[in-house]
Amino acid sequence: MNKLKKIVPQRLKNIYHLGQAVLANFMYGFPSKNIKVIGVTGSDGKTTTVQMIAGILEEAGKKVALASTINYRLAGKEWKNLSHFTTLSSFAVQKFILDAVKARCEFLVLETSSHSLDQFRVWGITFRTVVVTNVTREHLDYHQTMEQYRRAKLKLFQKAKNAVVNLDMEKPEEFLQYKNDKKIKYSLKDKTADIFAEDISLGINSTNYKLPASTRGDSPTRGGQTTSFKLNLPGEFNIENALAATSAAVAENIDLETCARALAKIKGVPGRMEAVLNDKDIDIIVDFALTPNALEKIYQLLAKTKKPEQKIIAVFGACGERDRGKRPIIGEIVARYADQVIITNDEPYREDPLRIISEIVAGVKNKKENENLWIIPDRREAIRKALQLARPQDIVAVTGMGAEESMVVGDEKVPWNDKRVILEELEKMQ
Repeated sequence: MNKLKKIVPQRLKNIYHLGQAVLANFMYGFPSKNIKVIGVTGSDGKTTTVQMIAGILEEAGKKVALASTINYRLAGKEWKNLSHFTTLSSFAVQKFILDAVKARCEFLVLETSSHSLDQFRVWGITFRTVVVTNVTREHLDYHQTMEQYRRAKLKLFQKAKNAVVNLDMEKPEEFLQYKNDKKIKYSLKDKTADIFAEDISLGINSTNYKLPASTRGDSPTRGGQTTSFKLNLPGEFNIENALAATSAAVAENIDLETCARALAKIKGVPGRMEAVLNDKDIDIIVDFALTPNALEKIYQLLAKTKKPEQKIIAVFGACGERDRGKRPIIGEIVARYADQVIITNDEPYREDPLRIISEIVAGVKNKKENENLWIIPDRREAIRKALQLARPQDIVAVTGMGAEESMVVGDEKVPWNDKRVILEELEKMQ
C-alpha cells in the first residue's frame, strides 16, 4: 500500500482530496460563512502566532475558537492535538468550524499548513484575514522546490479579505499581489511597514519593544501614540510572531493597547522556547525548531545572550521521510553555535534512524566525536548525556519535538514528551 502511495502522483491524489473537501463542505453546510476565520501559514512561528492572535481577540472580548499544531480551544475547553498534523482532514476541519459556529464563536484562528493548502483540505473555507510569518526551507520532500512550496502558501491569500505579510521574509511582494481589502505589512527592519518594531531590548526570558504610530495617511496605525510592548518570550523571532499577531488584530480593528495587554499576559507556549525549571541551576529549553531558519534563530539568541562562562549543549535530530537535503545544513548550523553537540533520534517514521543521523553528522565540521560531539541514537540517553555534561549556569537546548506527546517509529506512535523525559532524568540525578 505504501509503495502504491508513492507511485501515484500527488496531483492525482489531490483530485481525490478535492472531492473529499467538496463533500465535507456540503455535509457540514459551508460553516465558515458564519464565522470570521483567521488563517496563519508560514514555515516557522505559526503555532505561537495563532496563540497570540487568540489571546488578543479574547482580551478584546471576543469569543474565539482555535486550532493549531499543539492544541484546540473551543467553548471554554482546551485539548491537545495528538495527530502530528498541523491541519486535519477536510471533514475534521469542517466539523470543528461547525462546532465553533454552534458555540457562537465570533472568530476561529486556524493554523494552516502548506500540505493542507495543496491538498484542498481547507477548500471552501471563507478566510477573512490571512497571515504569512515567513517561507524558508521546509517540506521539500513533498513540494520538491521552493517555488512550489511558496505557490501552495499563496493559495491562502488569493481570496482573503485581509492580508498580513512579513516584509522581512524573502519575496514578500508575492503575498501582496492580490486584491485584498486591507494589506498590513510588518517588519523589524523596514520602517515603511505598517507595524514596525523599534527600541528592541532582548533578554534570555523576555523582550521589550515599541510600535510607533504611523504618519502615513493610509496606514492602519496612523495617528495615536507610540505603544510599548513586553513579551514574556525571548528572541527577535518572537517579536516577529507578535507583530504578525498584532497586524492580524489591527486588520480586525483592534487597538494596539489591547494587543499590548494581551501579549504581556502570555507566559509561554508549550514546546516553543519552553523553559524546564530545575534545581540544578541549568538553563534548559525545549523547542519545536525543525528548519534551518528556526534553528539558526534560536542558537543565535542563545549565543548572543549567554555569559562567557556558560556553554551551550545541543540535543537534536531530524524527522524521517522528510527533506533529506536540510540534514547536513542543520548539522552545520547547530555545531557552529553550540559548544557541545549530541545528535540523536527524532521521529524516524519508516526511515533508518542511523542514516538520518549520519546525514546530519555530515554537516558538522568543527567538532570531534567523543570530545564535543556525541552520536546517541536513543533520545532518552542523549538527553541524559546532556544533563550529565551540564554544569550550573550552562544551557541545554533540546529541539525538534517541542510539546509532542508521541514519537512515530515505523507504524507506531510511541509515547514521548521531551519535557517529561528531561524531568524524569533530572529526578534520577538527585
